[in-house]
Amino acid sequence: MNQSESILQEYWGFSTFRPGQQAVIDAVLAGKDAVAIMPTGGGKSICYQLPALQLPGLCLVISPLIALMKDQVENLQQKNCTAFALYSGLTRKEVINILEVAGTSNCKFLYVSPERLESDLFKEYLPSLGISLLAVDEAHCISQWGYDFRPPYLRIVEIRKEIPDAPLLALTASATPAIQKDIIEKLELENPVIIKQSFERPNLSYSAFHVDIAIPKINSILSSIKGSSIIYCRTRKRTQEIAKLLQGQGYQASWYHAGLDAETRQQRQQDWKEDRTPIMVCTNAFGMGIDKPNVRVVIHVGIPDCLENYYQEAGRAGRDGKKAYAVLLYTSAEMEELQKSAEERFPPLTIIKEVYQAIANYLQLPAGSGEGTYFDFDWPLFINRFKFSAPAVMQCLKMLEQEGYLQYNEAFFIPARVQFIAPKQILENLAREDRELDQLCKTMLRSYEGVYDRLVTISEKQLAFKLKLEASEIREQLKKLASIGIIEFQLSKEDPQLYFPINRIRAEDIHIDQVNYQERKKQLEQRIKKLLAFVTLTKDCRSQFIAHYFGDEKTPPCGSCDNCLHQKKKSISKQEFDAIHEQIKALLRTKPLATTALLTMLQKYPEEKIWEALDYLQSEQRIEINQQGIISLLP
Repeated sequence: MNQSESILQEYWGFSTFRPGQQAVIDAVLAGKDAVAIMPTGGGKSICYQLPALQLPGLCLVISPLIALMKDQVENLQQKNCTAFALYSGLTRKEVINILEVAGTSNCKFLYVSPERLESDLFKEYLPSLGISLLAVDEAHCISQWGYDFRPPYLRIVEIRKEIPDAPLLALTASATPAIQKDIIEKLELENPVIIKQSFERPNLSYSAFHVDIAIPKINSILSSIKGSSIIYCRTRKRTQEIAKLLQGQGYQASWYHAGLDAETRQQRQQDWKEDRTPIMVCTNAFGMGIDKPNVRVVIHVGIPDCLENYYQEAGRAGRDGKKAYAVLLYTSAEMEELQKSAEERFPPLTIIKEVYQAIANYLQLPAGSGEGTYFDFDWPLFINRFKFSAPAVMQCLKMLEQEGYLQYNEAFFIPARVQFIAPKQILENLAREDRELDQLCKTMLRSYEGVYDRLVTISEKQLAFKLKLEASEIREQLKKLASIGIIEFQLSKEDPQLYFPINRIRAEDIHIDQVNYQERKKQLEQRIKKLLAFVTLTKDCRSQFIAHYFGDEKTPPCGSCDNCLHQKKKSISKQEFDAIHEQIKALLRTKPLATTALLTMLQKYPEEKIWEALDYLQSEQRIEINQQGIISLLP
């Protein structure tokens, strides 16, 4: 067992690497730049976390997702790895403290948002951090031709020049060949090692259905596929409607979107993770950083924005390697809306200027001011006051962000903070009066330096892990400590924010690069065309179609998507299928049978036709074949 394998076993409990991981790790340890293209759930984080534990110094991880950064840091800390994250919402003092500790301790990981890289404070501390590896997560965000372009990613190359000896690892789950090329060019990678996992998911069956009303089909799917589920909807309102309809039919379902308060979102996510409410109806705000292995079905009610998003969201099913399903439900109206959406997503300059001016009026922000400032942004109030449509405002915000005029943060995170305010004698009394609160106090005092002197950022999840409690229980105990005067406690906060990287300018001075604007629009039209082709496929394998889209030409037909199953069923006549089906039911009605025994009993039929029938019946949840090859009827 080599050192990498030993670390994998010690920190992650795995005895072997997933495909591609070892090659990426070896490239990084050899000091080479690398690009890792690995599907959702493919284990990208290990590709930089594991070599970072072998290299001297610190691994700087650039990620645009606050939720993912928080999860990664907490998971690493639970492995006794020193890790911190810098994101919107931290005070200047907290940022300085993290940077100083990262530069002078045994810190191995520092997660930063791409916007943080541009701050003078970060640039000031950069030389002292001792960076030995630069990992760029969600690297497709660097391509302005992609579906999720983030302008700050273009400035990563400037940071790279300050740490030329550190290898750079770019990671993404969804990059077409053109965007893969763009990643290499924009990051100025030198002869990078390129590692691509196959986009094939053998255990995941894709299907798409045209429906007039979604609920009957959802009900049919959930009644035949038992287990944890995610149902993606396009609007917040729709998540609540569908969840309540499912609750009315006896399902344990909940809903989730960015409009719910942070505490509610966290509790619902936890309830879903622990299968108290196994069905989550949500917008695409749900899922980032979630790695629940036993999701059996992901249903999309409505067509997603692009194949990249669909592949990532559908890929949250079946990460345990067992049979899982990705089902897309769509209407004719949604098809028509999608065909028109390129015009809506690229609003004319006049509308962009109107929205920018309305934002300035809403914030009461004069021209020539606002640089480096965050502002609360009450989305419903803004829409109601200025009478814009919500989709139009969102698209204008994206355009303004891509041109560098402002940034919209839907989940602006301010972590929970605590300061002890009671005399130490009161704490001694607490030890006799309330053992649970005493344990929490002692854990905080041990874990957070300076907690008596100032408000200190805490992690409720980390405290819960140490005390073997739920995060919700920790939060209630903190509230109780505050109510009896032991601590000052500030709840974590996640509210939409607008950030101005430059001073607000006059709306009439806004300029949009028309060449890039039209090219981006053209790229979007092509992505929509591909997405519609996927939705309306009738013969070709859906899994193979997705793999080809991402440049994986070697993936064979999956044999389990709706189209593959339909083709299989066509190769066996209806009369033959019905006859084999009836005999299978009769044979299995008394007891389960081994596959070999069943084949022997049905030997008057060609074996390949029996297997076609078995494959179809298994995909339709009429029979079950376990790992030992025992076949049983399902109710």
